[in-house]
Order: sequence, then structure tokens, then C-alpha cells
Amino acid sequence: MDWGSLYRDLITLFVVIDPIGTIPIFIAVTAGMAPENRPKVALIGVLIAAIVLYTFLILGQLVFEALGLALGSFQIAGGIILFLFALQMIFGPSKPEEELNQAKSISQSAVFPLAMPSIASPGAIMTVIILTDNHGHSVLEQTATAGLLLGVLVFTFVLLLLANPILKLIGTSGASVISRVMGMILSTVAVDAILNGFAVLNVIDLNH
Repeated sequence: MDWGSLYRDLITLFVVIDPIGTIPIFIAVTAGMAPENRPKVALIGVLIAAIVLYTFLILGQLVFEALGLALGSFQIAGGIILFLFALQMIFGPSKPEEELNQAKSISQSAVFPLAMPSIASPGAIMTVIILTDNHGHSVLEQTATAGLLLGVLVFTFVLLLLANPILKLIGTSGASVISRVMGMILSTVAVDAILNGFAVLNVIDLNH
């Protein structure tokens, strides 16, 4: 097992799920709720996001392959989507700012925008499919990646339970800065995914 690859997968999952950027969303969703109800909202939100992400992790590639899509093309498309997502994180309204505005206009719900699109974002869905490619990774490696995803989701749940003191510590501006830094990291990951997609299609040789 390639431990370096697993470490990169962990960083990638952490970046696209962005647990820290989800904190302001959770606070907005649970505003006015009784303190004893907030852990329930956090648990439901994370569980729904987990169901969505693991469904795509298991069935996503099978669906795309059933449509006759080449793996390399899928990796390139995924990399482009991730790159656009990263640009939005860097130059557009940051995740906390953008989704917090959405949260103010809807009823307090664990489904939207907490579970989707905050935790199980389009970028996160695309990422779990790419990181568990059936042709490029063994069953053991895919299982390890699934375990890493579980770890990130559990970490997200813990952060949501600690949302109020964390936000007081870093502030909304701090969460915005962290989200933009993660966007820069994600853009690098996206470019790497695009290059690997071209390599799979034998368009370029990454060894030279």
C-alpha cells in the first residue's frame, strides 16, 4: 500500500469537504435552537452527507462506465470541475460567506445547506469517485480511502459539536481565509487529476 498516496487522499478529502468552512453554516442552521438539539442536527447532517458520498463512492464509477465513458476522460472532467470549484473558493465568495447567506433564507434543516452542498459538495462527490477508481486502485486501497473518508466525516462531526467556541476563536473572517487557502491546495490537486487523466489516455507521459 502506498502510504504517500493515502496521505494525499486524506488531504484531498479534507480540502474538498472543508470541515472548518462548514462551521458557520452549522451555526446559522442551528440558530435559536435549544442547545440539546444541536448535536442531533450535526449528527443527521453528517449522516446524510455520508450516505450521499458513500453511494457515489460505491456506485458512481459503475454508472459512468455503464454510460461508456472513458476513465481518462472522467478524470479530466473531474479535475476541471475541481479546478473551477477551487477558483470559486479562492476568488469568489468564500464557502462560509456564500452558504451562510443561503442558510439565512431557509428553514433550519440538517439536509440543506448543511449536508448538501456544504459537506457533500459537488467537488467532494467527484473526488471520492476519482480516488476510488476501480482500475487504478486495489480493493484494499479503495477500502483504505473509504476509511479516510469516514475519518474526515467523524472529524467534521466533532468540529460541528465544537462549532461555537471554534468560531469565536477564529471568527468568520478566519474561516473565510482558511477556506481560500484550501482552495489553493485544491487547485493543485485538480491540475494533478487532469494530468493523470491525460496520462491514462496516453496523451502525455508524466515520466518525462
